[in-house]
Amino acid sequence: MSKTFGLLALVALALPAFAGEKKDIVDTAVGAGDFKTLVAAVKAAGLVETLKSEGPFTVMAPTDEAFAKLPAGTVESLLKPENKEKLVAILKYHVIPTRAMAADVVGLDGKEVKTAEGSSARISVKDGAVMIDNAKVIKTDIECSNGVVHVIDTVILPPNVK
Repeated sequence: MSKTFGLLALVALALPAFAGEKKDIVDTAVGAGDFKTLVAAVKAAGLVETLKSEGPFTVMAPTDEAFAKLPAGTVESLLKPENKEKLVAILKYHVIPTRAMAADVVGLDGKEVKTAEGSSARISVKDGAVMIDNAKVIKTDIECSNGVVHVIDTVILPPNVK
């Protein structure tokens, strides 16, 4: 009887580790493996602590493939310390300072949402796909402890950064 109780207690203690306890946005991106460039950019911009804070945030996360679409040398240039201000602006443009699930976007076709950078990004629906500016949302509603991540196929740029 005590062995059974001990085994049940051990299982009960171990379950939370396997129950999918939500990670913050940064740890989720690191764990996914498809966001190495984004994570490197967040580190170079000094935004790790911000995106690990309470939030809530909605992050439009470009994949490594999305970053690879940028002109040759762009990422390397943005990661240089002298371009930190521009990098911060670009990354903050990918963040909406609230939790916005995919269901929240219904009815927002043609509307704009204010980003953490300060500019607004346009939401549209084209051929059944949700777009934010010129980026297609390819995966939605990755819930994190401090917000939500939606995966996009293109890096989006604020209007005043080119």
